[in-house]
Amino acid sequence: MKRDVAGIILAGGQSRRMGGGDKSLLPLGGGSVLDQVLSRFGPQIEALALSANGDPARFARFGLPVLADTVEGFAGPLAGILAGLEWAAVSTSCEAIVTAAGDTPFLPLDLVDRLRAAAGEHPGSIAVAASAGRRHPTFALWPTGCRDALRHFLVDEDNRRVSAFIERHGHVEVEFPVPQFAGHQIDPFFNINVPDDLAQAARLLQSMTS
Repeated sequence: MKRDVAGIILAGGQSRRMGGGDKSLLPLGGGSVLDQVLSRFGPQIEALALSANGDPARFARFGLPVLADTVEGFAGPLAGILAGLEWAAVSTSCEAIVTAAGDTPFLPLDLVDRLRAAAGEHPGSIAVAASAGRRHPTFALWPTGCRDALRHFLVDEDNRRVSAFIERHGHVEVEFPVPQFAGHQIDPFFNINVPDDLAQAARLLQSMTS
């Protein structure tokens, strides 16, 4: 059921290697990177919000809540995850959130179902995605009950490492396959960090749709 899990797209990175600005708003495939992310992630969940700081008006056309960090300073993805957990606990009836990075246009279409199934076998745990033997800590299911522990970790311990919090908490890894399209292997968690990545994403998207 979609209603038990909310989705949070982490779109608050500073994008230094792309020259600043919002990577998620860069043009891709006739829209933006975020359009591609939403087309794959949006249908998987009922309630959806964006995690991003600064003027929320730049995301207005998407019609989604924009959640600013609730801790001071630029604390990275964990701050966005915390903001998402607190929003979900107050504004939805969901007992967990699934997070996805806003610069990953090929994320799995079964991300939420597989993370939810794994978490269901390990109640209260974080279910985190992996591919090709590598963990992707910003793609995970987080129970809303871990939000106080996460705030303590971020604020009182001043620890910003996503993997460190996952290691401390009960967790399970979910391995996702790396599919092939038109002879190209496409890691579903491929993310856009530099201009060459954006060009590669455009080529891969073209090969998938041609």
